[in-house]
Amino acid sequence: MSFSGTVKEELAAHVSSARHCQLAELAALLLYNGGVCDGGRHLCLDTENETVARKCFTLLKKTFNIETVMRGRQRLIADDETERRVTEALCLARKEDGRIVLTKTVNALLIRHSCCARAWLRGAFLSAGSMSDPRKSYHLEYVCDEKAQAVQLREVLSEFQIEARIIGRKKYQVVYLKEGEGIVELLNVMGAHVSLMELENMRILKEMRNSINRRVNCETANISKTVTAAGRQIEDILLIRERYGFENLPDNLRQMAEVRLEYPDAALKELGGYLEPVVGKSGVNHRLRRLSEIADKIRS
Repeated sequence: MSFSGTVKEELAAHVSSARHCQLAELAALLLYNGGVCDGGRHLCLDTENETVARKCFTLLKKTFNIETVMRGRQRLIADDETERRVTEALCLARKEDGRIVLTKTVNALLIRHSCCARAWLRGAFLSAGSMSDPRKSYHLEYVCDEKAQAVQLREVLSEFQIEARIIGRKKYQVVYLKEGEGIVELLNVMGAHVSLMELENMRILKEMRNSINRRVNCETANISKTVTAAGRQIEDILLIRERYGFENLPDNLRQMAEVRLEYPDAALKELGGYLEPVVGKSGVNHRLRRLSEIADKIRS
């Protein structure tokens, strides 16, 4: 099973104890997977996702004591009186002719409490959410039918200090997160704590690998830089010995040239330890620079 599927299984098993939170999550499931049938007079469930259907059944049973649910594009609630109670509880309006009005945004009264907003986000992710494998990349998204739906979702996320963005994709509006920290916070908000811990372990391992790679790359670059500089210094010193002669150099530069030729792979600090008296790294660098200037004059 994918990581996204694992998260959804955990969320499907999470049922709030408070009825108002159950209603908020049920509203999210019907918002994304619900519809109307029989000329718009009855609610139906339009999904092939067994996890969503199972969660919808569980919430209807707990909140309204409904024992039977029809699946697919069929009537969701068999009893008219019970259906009336469901539509009223979910703040769904009806026209004068009795047809149900299903909007693409949820009534703000259902998510006015923080706990209800958490439940609503959980239901929305079950219905329209997905996320990539955290070992490869950090990406979580909700696919919405309309811009207003996406805007409301982004606003609810912002109430929990989770910054999300909206992008158009064909005929849909996608609300997405690209930062690992934001995804971790959202999993916490929705109640997917087991998945959160698994994701955190992946993040730690990934950051450790990235840190090691950065260090290796940095050390490799430094070694390459040191080798290149040493090769150029030796080239300059050999030119001076051939065209100018070490005997014409000041004692400190002559000694520096001889030590560099004797220890071609040594770092500047190490070279300073071979001089008499010992010279620091900056002093070694200064002498090698003066030798380079003499070589440049010879070349010109």
